[in-house]
Amino acid sequence: MASVSNTDGDQTHTEPRLLDRVRKQLVLRHYSGRTVDTYVQWVRRFVVFHGKRHPEEMGEPEVAAFLSHLACVRHISANTQNQALAALLFLYDAVLGRALQELECVVHAKRPTRLPVVLRKDEVRSLLGRLSGVEWLMASLLYGSGLRLMECCKLRVKDVDLTRLELLVRDAKGSKDRITLIPKTLKDPLAAHLAESRRQHAVDVRCGAGFVALPNALREKYPNAPREWPWQWVFPATRRYRDSETGEERRHHLHETVLQRAVRNAALQEGFTKPVSCHTLRHSFATHLLEAGYDIRTIQELLGHSDVRTTMIYTHVLNKGGFGVHSPLDSMRD
Repeated sequence: MASVSNTDGDQTHTEPRLLDRVRKQLVLRHYSGRTVDTYVQWVRRFVVFHGKRHPEEMGEPEVAAFLSHLACVRHISANTQNQALAALLFLYDAVLGRALQELECVVHAKRPTRLPVVLRKDEVRSLLGRLSGVEWLMASLLYGSGLRLMECCKLRVKDVDLTRLELLVRDAKGSKDRITLIPKTLKDPLAAHLAESRRQHAVDVRCGAGFVALPNALREKYPNAPREWPWQWVFPATRRYRDSETGEERRHHLHETVLQRAVRNAALQEGFTKPVSCHTLRHSFATHLLEAGYDIRTIQELLGHSDVRTTMIYTHVLNKGGFGVHSPLDSMRD
């Protein structure tokens, strides 16, 4: 029996076989590692909530009760409740082999309508001015290329084209690839960073290390790829680690919290009153392109949005003040 903990820290037990089956099916369908862990955790919480009953003994009423509990008692956000629902739908459909029917009695968490936080150009300039080194380069790519945080962290050398000034973002949100731009001002700093990283990789190889994790089964198809330069991370971690399965000494990509802390500290030093995160730079990228007159469909492609309505949210935060309307107070004459 495997130990399981719910959100309140209570310890209980359930069959590890079910969670292993969930994890296996998620991996087979190429879900990201984070999604795998998140879905397994939601299945665990669902089982614990219903007194360790096996999901095969339960159905729509129990799922609805759990989701309603999350909204009414735990007061979770609508996005989190939808995440839990997706995990349970996957459990019943892909693992237990019976799709859930309509869940009409679920109490849904209210989805608030919020506009993205956007910095002015001068605020972006001052924020980036507080950063240096790798953190500055990564934050500059978030703003200059419209990257998400993990898209930046997971860039590989082979996906950087300094000649065409293009980045190939692979396996982004929704398992989609896309191409976005590299700012001209970052061409030389990025080239210098890659040259230094390549020297570091050469040292690792001479030490018997220099391996990198590959997605899916690519290492079976390309057995030499884990040590080849094109497959290395653009932003490698400062320390090596030994993989428990292969025994290889590898470098992971730089952990995302490094950049998150750096951006947060820079925002605090600047005294910004608005909440600033790494994603704020992506929001600012889209808004400033709209201000510059670029077509919204082009911006949609650069951001990787499936629906243009997602991109349209930036039309509401253009730096025009009051939707570009001039207040009658400003037109009053003395």
